[in-house]
Amino acid sequence: MTDEGASRRAILGGAAIGLAAAASPGLAQTGAAGASAEAVPLRDPRTKYTSQPFPEQRQPWPALASKMNPRPDHGETSYKGSGRLAGRKALLTGGDSGIGRAAAIAYAREGADVAINYYPTEEPDAKEVEALIRQAGRKAVLLPADIRTQSACEKLVRDAVKGLGGLDILVNNAAYQQSKADISEITDEQFVRTFETNIFAPFRISKAAIPYMKPGSVIINTGSVNSYDPGEELLDYASTKGSILIFTKGLAKQLAKKGIRVNMVAPGPIWTPLQVAGGQLPGQLGQFGREAPLGRAGQPAELAPLYVTLASDEASYTSGTAFGANGGHGNP
Repeated sequence: MTDEGASRRAILGGAAIGLAAAASPGLAQTGAAGASAEAVPLRDPRTKYTSQPFPEQRQPWPALASKMNPRPDHGETSYKGSGRLAGRKALLTGGDSGIGRAAAIAYAREGADVAINYYPTEEPDAKEVEALIRQAGRKAVLLPADIRTQSACEKLVRDAVKGLGGLDILVNNAAYQQSKADISEITDEQFVRTFETNIFAPFRISKAAIPYMKPGSVIINTGSVNSYDPGEELLDYASTKGSILIFTKGLAKQLAKKGIRVNMVAPGPIWTPLQVAGGQLPGQLGQFGREAPLGRAGQPAELAPLYVTLASDEASYTSGTAFGANGGHGNP
């Protein structure tokens, strides 16, 4: 085995240990000493969440999780923290719902103060997250903004730093997605908006945040299975997600010199408001996620442990890497 192969095994092994600890706080607390801990029952991943077809539904963009049927599981009642991010200060874009909301809840329960950015019309969902963060005993900072301009991105970072008293975790998660069957149906307005939201904003927000971040800080970008295997109906969206992959790898090389790690999570089909606000072609919502080898769509709560592990010091040798959560599709 090459040194590179051995290193990759070590990295992935460490990540797996971290994920196990996130899933079982008892394991995180007892450690390798073998102290007694309550057994965690096995759960069949095929049946942990529903595999029934989602009912056809549509909301105006950007949609609200609180109005979805069924409501997504963000870990509101299930995620248990164990102090892995105690004292950290995190900013998440798209933190009102979906994957960003699941990560925000987990971060707060792991001991971090959390600022969430969201589109202004998503205030009802954001207020729910604010309450959950405060129930965890942490500071919650709400930062509504349309992040499609440079000035908005720079102000977002300044306001987050002011509200949190610093910044050491940045999660670039907000996204715009509209499915179109043919390139001829993608308007220039949609194309520009998708790039402004999905890749311009992470670039600008990261650039603004880095001067505030000390060695040990972390940037996590939300990519997609589309970063590797583009869906034909998501041509513009997939193009931005491919860009995020390369942005992650390149920025990780630059920031290694500053002691800042950069990684990407690549979700597959996850039940979030993106899907009911134009993310799926009309009439196709009932098939969403059913093509995954596990036979169902994922829930945001299932990704939270990845975001926690990548933000924690347990993944200190992991940078420039993408981690999949795609129901068995196999990429990355």
